Amino acid sequence: MNRAPLKRSRILHMALMGTTEPGAGEVGTSEEKPFLLRALQIALVVSLYWVTSISMVFLNKYLLDSPSLRLDAPIFVTFYQCLVTALLCKGLSTLAACCPGSVDFPSLRLDLRVARSVLPLSVVFIGMITFNNLCLKHVGVAFYNVGRSLTTVFNVLLSYLLLKQTTSFYALFTCGIIIGGFWLGVDQEGAEGTLSWSGTLFGVLASLCVSLNAIYTKKVLPVVDGSIWRLTFYNNANACVLFLPLLLLLGELQALCSFAHLGSAHFWGMMTLGGLFGFAIGYVTGLQIKFTSPLTHNVSGTAKACAQTVLAVLYYEEIKSLLWWASNMMVLGGSWAYTWVRGWEMKKVQEEPSPKEDEKNLLGV
Repeated sequence: MNRAPLKRSRILHMALMGTTEPGAGEVGTSEEKPFLLRALQIALVVSLYWVTSISMVFLNKYLLDSPSLRLDAPIFVTFYQCLVTALLCKGLSTLAACCPGSVDFPSLRLDLRVARSVLPLSVVFIGMITFNNLCLKHVGVAFYNVGRSLTTVFNVLLSYLLLKQTTSFYALFTCGIIIGGFWLGVDQEGAEGTLSWSGTLFGVLASLCVSLNAIYTKKVLPVVDGSIWRLTFYNNANACVLFLPLLLLLGELQALCSFAHLGSAHFWGMMTLGGLFGFAIGYVTGLQIKFTSPLTHNVSGTAKACAQTVLAVLYYEEIKSLLWWASNMMVLGGSWAYTWVRGWEMKKVQEEPSPKEDEKNLLGV
């Protein structure tokens, strides 16, 4: 039975609230796996997500702001990672066509009409990854999560502006905690003399683009038959083309020509590894959602951010004040609380009987 097409307002609501289609992912199999086996699978998947995500952040920080490299070309680093991702998608598609059954990957061919349809999302996608990298270049890894912590706040704001969707007091309260943690973090970074206003601005813009990316992804997915991998391929292919004029305008090609490590195998190996991590993060994120749930994925992401912050402070041998740590705990706690509140509200809505059912119960039907 074919499902009715979703209205635009419903698509925007699902994107902003972080939910899937009604009933999606709720139908379980009749044969449940043993508890220990399922617990082991979940532990492995969550660990893989943590290792991939944290490694990618530290590696990107090395490529963007390492004193040993001294490469001032953040757009080129982002362009190269998009190029690696697009080539990996095409390579896996070709491998799947040559070895059917052994590799499960959708067939990919570049259709210019589809590429044009995906273009609005690609522009937002470029903004998201570029501002993410620019934020990481100008701020420390320890402050990185606070610097780009306003995604949840933008989700709530856009849900009201675009959908006129009101948010509960409890959810707004958690957003207030996040904003308070963000401002306290900015204040403490300034007090320690390590605040970068440009890095903080890039973090805010990255948060906005992450929220917009969720909206446009839901809208564009039908164009690529609902395939995340096809969307990934078109997004990164479009990004590679759009980045080229930026590289010329910002003078990064000239900076590359005078780069001391341009012929270094180590440099290109690290660049390629960064692209591999960029490709892998999309896969492991989907894998974690598949084996747990979207809400559990958000909780895992919050816990991962906490571990990443602690690791960054230890690795870079930084000394932070109590208020600085409090700002991080406010951001992480507010993010976790928002996830919990949204899950509780969704569960409550599902459990409440509809008005028609109430009428039937009153009539004794």
